[in-house]
Amino acid sequence: MFWIILLSGGLVYVLAQFVLKKLYISNRFFVLLGICVLLFLTAFFFPVLETVAKAVFFVLMAALAADLFFLFAFNRKPIIERSLPERLSNGDENSVTITVRNLYPFSVKAEIIDELPPQFQQRNFSITQQFKPGEEKVVQYSLRPIERGEYHFGTVQLYLQSLLGLVERRFTGAEAIMVPVYPSFIKLRKYQLHAEAAQTKDAGNRRLRKIGHSMEFEQVKEYVQGDDVRKLNWKATARKGSLMINSYTDEKSQQVYCVIDKGRLMKMPFNDLTLLDHAVNASLVMCNVALYRQDKFGLLTFSNKMGSMLAADRKPVQLEKVLQTLYNQQTAFLESDFELLYTRIRASIKQRSLIILFTNFESLAGMQRQMTYLKRIAKYHLLLLVFFENTELKQVTIQDVNDIEDLYVKTIAGKYAHEKRLIVKELQNAGILSILSAPENVTVNTINKYIEIKTRQAI
Repeated sequence: MFWIILLSGGLVYVLAQFVLKKLYISNRFFVLLGICVLLFLTAFFFPVLETVAKAVFFVLMAALAADLFFLFAFNRKPIIERSLPERLSNGDENSVTITVRNLYPFSVKAEIIDELPPQFQQRNFSITQQFKPGEEKVVQYSLRPIERGEYHFGTVQLYLQSLLGLVERRFTGAEAIMVPVYPSFIKLRKYQLHAEAAQTKDAGNRRLRKIGHSMEFEQVKEYVQGDDVRKLNWKATARKGSLMINSYTDEKSQQVYCVIDKGRLMKMPFNDLTLLDHAVNASLVMCNVALYRQDKFGLLTFSNKMGSMLAADRKPVQLEKVLQTLYNQQTAFLESDFELLYTRIRASIKQRSLIILFTNFESLAGMQRQMTYLKRIAKYHLLLLVFFENTELKQVTIQDVNDIEDLYVKTIAGKYAHEKRLIVKELQNAGILSILSAPENVTVNTINKYIEIKTRQAI
């Protein structure tokens, strides 16, 4: 009888692997088959158990046959649909929806396996659900990509079990698809409402005093009590026969360029994203805010050689152009050429503009090597240099010291953190605006500084 059990198990295995490739044996069947084997082994010592073992074995075989009948006699393939966004937002939670409808006339247990792109490194992703006859369920989960590029999703595998759960039948749905991962466009909506404020709420509100007044003429209108009499238009008053006054509005159509350094220092990772990704996300949000305030926005990337160049414009399609340009920007593992950057800016940007330069300096000496070119850029444009605070070094500087090695590490970390502050002071002495920001706050701080510059009419 023992050989019969082994032969039956082997036949079932062969049937599952070669005859019915959509059939899979569950762990429950092997556990029950193992119990049968133990009963037959015990029957050698206690013959009275042989009848019980045979009964259990035949019941198991009957249950297996019934389970196969339930899964394959009703040849009704479940409806499997997967809903993906046209594009995923880098560094943000993106929702994915899978809809499954059970067409069997009985309840089933389903294991849903979505073949995720290899960038997520999730090898055992699965969702288990119970379905009643004809029931439809919507399963939702989220993905957080940390790299820009193409993400290839495979098919959705559905493994169904009947109430007995001895075997599983596999169904395949939702064809393979490629979804691009773009810079964080979800943050565009987050900061859209902040564009009108003097400061975004994420970093606090404070009133800023305007220097002078805008000189962009809007219209000539009739004087009303409370208007500034210094703006009276005497020629229009003489023609009209009543007091007329010039009306001015905030200056618009000013040029704003985001310049992104793609050198080796921008490859440093913080919160799963590189500094380049943080700069790219901040630039995309800056584009949206600048266009919302009716300024022209342009883009420039560089490393040891010049990268992409997008001329400043305020057309509605400019945001999409920026998104497509930033989509495939990658870090070059070489030293950035600031002299080449200065040459390109002088040759391509003729009008005085706000240049927001996203870069990183880890030492004062590294910044001083590039100071000559930064000063030359600041001579013709308003330069705002944005670089990043090493938050990991900051954590080291506040940790407790237990031995002499910890003391050395804390001292060196404090030295590098202090050099970051010295860089800010050196830039300030050279008349260059700067932002030293933690990577996760660079978007908020950059927008606040831009709105402050606009409010002070510094461009």
